[in-house]
Amino acid sequence: MYDILIKEGMIVDFEKNQTFIGDIGINGNKITFIGQCSSTAKKVIDASGKVVSPGFIDIHMHEEKIKKAKNIEPYDIANYMVLMGVTTGIAGNCGDNYQEIGDFLDFIDKNGSPINYMTFVGQNYLRNIVGIEDRYRRATSFEIDKMKQLITESIFNVGAIGISFGLEYSPGVTFEEIIELCESVEDEDILLAAHYRKDAKKGVESIKELINISEITGKPMQISHIGSCVGFGNMKEGLGEIEKAIAKGIDVAADCYPYNAFSTRIGSAVFDEGCFENWGAKYEDILLTEEPYKGMKCSEKIFYRVRREHPDMLVVAFAMNEEEILEALRAPFVYIASDGLYNKGQGHPRGAGTFPKVIGKYVREDKELDLIEALKKMTKLPANRLGLKNKGEIKEGMDADIVIFDFNSIRDFSTFEKPTLPPKGIEYVLVNGSVAVEKNKIINKRLGKAIRKN
Repeated sequence: MYDILIKEGMIVDFEKNQTFIGDIGINGNKITFIGQCSSTAKKVIDASGKVVSPGFIDIHMHEEKIKKAKNIEPYDIANYMVLMGVTTGIAGNCGDNYQEIGDFLDFIDKNGSPINYMTFVGQNYLRNIVGIEDRYRRATSFEIDKMKQLITESIFNVGAIGISFGLEYSPGVTFEEIIELCESVEDEDILLAAHYRKDAKKGVESIKELINISEITGKPMQISHIGSCVGFGNMKEGLGEIEKAIAKGIDVAADCYPYNAFSTRIGSAVFDEGCFENWGAKYEDILLTEEPYKGMKCSEKIFYRVRREHPDMLVVAFAMNEEEILEALRAPFVYIASDGLYNKGQGHPRGAGTFPKVIGKYVREDKELDLIEALKKMTKLPANRLGLKNKGEIKEGMDADIVIFDFNSIRDFSTFEKPTLPPKGIEYVLVNGSVAVEKNKIINKRLGKAIRKN
């Protein structure tokens, strides 16, 4: 007898690059059978006519600030993640952690989570810890040594999977500082992830810098949300630099979300003087997401007022070209990731719609991407990148992180006006062998686990 039996689903097989109709038996948190099954189960899921995929792995998202007060729901973004089929999310991106890593992972160990979580340790987070309040200031040798100690502790004692950098957010970070921090774990198998130094006209130059970091350190580099780096008219050149690096044996990949607008806090260095000229954009291309300006487009006067009075407000910038975003999504070394982040329930629709949008729009409706290749970019490829040997495929012995969706109806509903609306067409999401989502509704939000680097 199985704990759960998924019957007659269209199972994705990445090795054969095809789907087949079959049953999946689950015991505990593992897939224990794949084939044609006549056994009984405690719960049977009829998946006939539905696609059965590994759970989506979001290699680039941003965790919530965990609240420890009683009777307060601590999770925000993770609830929207699981509703769109994400079973594992990678936190600590863009150089940021929103709390001490050990506290975050320990909280998940004790209380569970809507999704499994892994995390980077972020350089900007470390700079704050060692007392660098001015983002334009270089770190001293003493501060760099303190950060190196913190990185060692985070990776070896706490279980961070690598180091993330948010270079555009901390203009004072030097190339030499980055290399020194990587040398603190010189012999360790870790992953680097980086939000580039500059975008648009300077985006290709920034990609070259990240490739250079990977080449010098010998560590794999994940270039974050490449669409908002070179989706301004220079995507082809940016992708070309990565292709050349891969051909040279440098371990570089990237990720991208399926939107032509980015989102970040208006008080960040992203909006420093010269940004609009760099993007070829106007003040009116900036959408404000929170009261008292919610839903308003900027004027010059409002832009500077909000930047001064509400620096933490998330805003949306309509600055990239959609055809270049699609060009990135097609590239074999670009994975699909959300860069999801919400503040007071506001932000960008990518946090609730990324994965269903890719399948519903770019695969089913526009036929721009192949279904199996798109799913591979959401599952197997990021699993391999992260060293998750038991996730990312439907095979016996693998973790039972599974999403079952209706290919004919799956679609995103989140919009820039209502960024947290959940998608439709996600029939079931299983996290660690138990049902987390049934018929587009969360029924158990504590099945996820903290995953620490071995």
